[in-house]
Amino acid sequence: MPLVNMKEMLNHAYTNGYAVGAFDVVNLDFVTGVMAAAEKTASPVILSLAESHFQHYDFELLMAAVETAAKRAEVPVAIHLDHGESLESAIDSIRLGCNGVMVDASHTSFKENVETTAQVVSMAHACGIPVEGELGYVPGVEGEDAEQHPGEMRYTSVNEASQFVELTDVDFLAVSIGTVHGRMNGEPKLDFERLQQINASLAIPLVLHGGTGLTAEQYKRLIENGIAKINYYTALADAAGACVGKNADQRRLGFTGLMQGVSDGVQAEAARCMTLWGSAGRASEVLAHCEPWLPVEHLIIYNTSIDDGRQIDHMMAEGRRVLAAIPGVRRVFTGDAVQESAGYRYTWLVTFCHPAVIDSYREHADHVAFADGFFRPIAGDRISIDYQAVEREGSATGADRVAKMSA
Repeated sequence: MPLVNMKEMLNHAYTNGYAVGAFDVVNLDFVTGVMAAAEKTASPVILSLAESHFQHYDFELLMAAVETAAKRAEVPVAIHLDHGESLESAIDSIRLGCNGVMVDASHTSFKENVETTAQVVSMAHACGIPVEGELGYVPGVEGEDAEQHPGEMRYTSVNEASQFVELTDVDFLAVSIGTVHGRMNGEPKLDFERLQQINASLAIPLVLHGGTGLTAEQYKRLIENGIAKINYYTALADAAGACVGKNADQRRLGFTGLMQGVSDGVQAEAARCMTLWGSAGRASEVLAHCEPWLPVEHLIIYNTSIDDGRQIDHMMAEGRRVLAAIPGVRRVFTGDAVQESAGYRYTWLVTFCHPAVIDSYREHADHVAFADGFFRPIAGDRISIDYQAVEREGSATGADRVAKMSA
């Protein structure tokens, strides 16, 4: 299961002088095209889903496909929420399977940006999830995604960047140094001196938004000065659009006819970028460097001190409602034993996105209130264990399994 820790992935890129592509996907053709490119070039990759694109697809449905693609890959993959608009968006994306989140409050004042970002960082870090913040403003100029980013460019200040990282504790910082969302008008002019100063001040992986339309030499200099993650969408969309246009010209009508070759077009452009940015051929060393991203199953088996079925059902329903909303919880299952002779009659199975959630969940005010007010008073006879799946072939015990007894 090569879904890996995104912070470790980008730290490896930053330390070793290359950049990982974060490719925004909007349908299955984009997912399959990007993943085929990563497999072909043996490259680590980030599958990115931008909240600014949610109008084009059902986030929950596409996330299921993205997570499946990541789990069956042979190369290291991370799944990222791009341009998240709120704390609620970040929580929801983690529940659905993202293991990296970006909160974009760059359009607000410095104070508001710090407050919003710090709030998301506090939540996400308690779930083991790294966070990308943005300082400065990268506008849209021309292209499919440009209208989502109105306004004038605001360059990232070196002094503010240092303060921002210290106040928010973000893991990565997206900077504004002259790129734009969408296509550029004319030759791009990037402020490399500013980027060099930011990199020297922060020494954390930096992120480039608006990665389309730059030259090979510009990419090289960006990576040399700390860019470890490059967000990329417009050129993929243009490649896909060109395939559709060619099919229409050739009278390949009907939906499947028009979409023929779209995934191949996306693959070719993504593979070109992976090679250009230096991530090609890095898959095996990244897999060796990064811990696998595995969920934790919080299992409780218990008996109750009461026989009132309605009260027990109410307790379970309340638990499903309350506990499922706690950050880092991906699923809450309640069950009743099939065999009447079972030693324990009832069960909870709560899926955490990461081992860090074991502690943050236990200490969360909503969990404490539910456990003390509903569950523990009637479920004194119980066993609670946290498990992590054994995924590596040939392993049976030890580091591949987490098992913690709790009250």
